[in-house]
Amino acid sequence: MKRKLFCEISPLTYKISYESRILKRQITDQLFGRIAQEKSQAQLPYLIFSHQSLMRRGLRKVPIPVEEAKVANLKIAAPKVSHIIIRPGETFSFWHLVGRCTEKSGYQNGLMVANDGELKKGTGGGLCQFSNLIHWMILHTPLDVVEKYHHEQVDMFPDANREVPFGSGTSIVYNYLDYRFKNNTSTTYQLLTYVGETYLHGEIYASDPQMDTYEVKAIGEHFESKDGVVYRCGQIFQYRYDQNHQLINQTLIKTNHARVAYDTSQLAVIKN
Repeated sequence: MKRKLFCEISPLTYKISYESRILKRQITDQLFGRIAQEKSQAQLPYLIFSHQSLMRRGLRKVPIPVEEAKVANLKIAAPKVSHIIIRPGETFSFWHLVGRCTEKSGYQNGLMVANDGELKKGTGGGLCQFSNLIHWMILHTPLDVVEKYHHEQVDMFPDANREVPFGSGTSIVYNYLDYRFKNNTSTTYQLLTYVGETYLHGEIYASDPQMDTYEVKAIGEHFESKDGVVYRCGQIFQYRYDQNHQLINQTLIKTNHARVAYDTSQLAVIKN
């Protein structure tokens, strides 16, 4: 019989294990981290990249009250990140800025993806859309992603108003599943984030112009079936170009092999 981990013994031991991981991360950051925490209302001069993310997608699996709860959560979190300055050598931490999501802080029960890939509701649910937005912008800069997690390989919803490749998102859990990037350049960067009527908005500015440009796209995306299960497959690459639009390098960001969890009868599926 397999011996249980400490966190698996009871709800109490799980809580102890969970809180200890949070405390360990906080102590480590205080002792060794150069975490970005300065904000400035003065905007840096060069707009590097901007993006907007539709907040209400109208998916049948997502009830309207749950979607509105996500919007409410984004309205609380966005100002906590906006105007943050990331100086050379500093690391951006999503959770360091947003903090723990609690009902007392005004967070509502939004949609979350559990460890097994199933949907559930939880306080602060929906904030992964925020870290997704930030990650998409960072992929268009020379900043280095140093911590990123993704949901289990499950394609949960059919494409609806999709603007970024499937699989380019993030998964976050306070605070030990964080989204972090480090500024290993000699340029200072700044993030601006805000919630509009329809979209979550993000902009990234810099103290110096960015000479190179970046493109991120899905390659070879297709659906295939194996043993009666349909999978979404493909790869995501980041392309970096110089001022003459000559390719400098390409980087594999993600390889997808995700089980499709919705009706596939209208998809073009390759059978193996």
